[in-house]
Amino acid sequence: MTDNRTERLLEILAATYGTNPWNWHTRQTPFQVLIGTVLSQRTRDEKTDEAAKALFARFPSPETLASAPEEEIANLIRPANYYNTKAARIKEISRIILEKYTGNIPDTIDELMQLPGVGRKTAACVMVYGFRKKALPVDTHVHRISNRIGLIQTQTPEESEKELWKVVPEDYIMHYNELMVKHGQNICRPIGPKCHECPIVEFCEYGLERQRA
Repeated sequence: MTDNRTERLLEILAATYGTNPWNWHTRQTPFQVLIGTVLSQRTRDEKTDEAAKALFARFPSPETLASAPEEEIANLIRPANYYNTKAARIKEISRIILEKYTGNIPDTIDELMQLPGVGRKTAACVMVYGFRKKALPVDTHVHRISNRIGLIQTQTPEESEKELWKVVPEDYIMHYNELMVKHGQNICRPIGPKCHECPIVEFCEYGLERQRA
């Protein structure tokens, strides 16, 4: 796909979903973005929000979380899936941040990925939503949609991130993840995508083919 077509479809998605469609994490500290993104793993957005709000109302900082009882953390984040595992990780992350980084959140992807339970996508989310630094968080949904609409042709999210840096216009780097997530939630679903309602179907051979069928 040419750069002009890529930019045009992103313009349409931005007009459809907003150019700043970020949710609760835009109002949080980098630490809260980090913990919130850990909570979001394999958990629906509304459950993540519920768990994060309960947790941060009681323990808003690495200092308070590092000293919190793990059982209490688990109880607060119960709306999230795997809350016991995540409680242990959250407490350990808080301890490491205090001991190794004197309470400051590392602001590089490589350092963030050294924390327990933090993969590349989570680290990239912290960079974008916590530090407002350019990164491309790519999960399975962003990978799937980017390939479906023909922006890239890759096999894994890791490959997708590398290729998306080559094709996503500079102005949309910070917004790409959330635009694709919103599009996937509303239109471009894994099963039964609403191609007849898609605002960018003219750029998508998959969607055009389904409409012709």
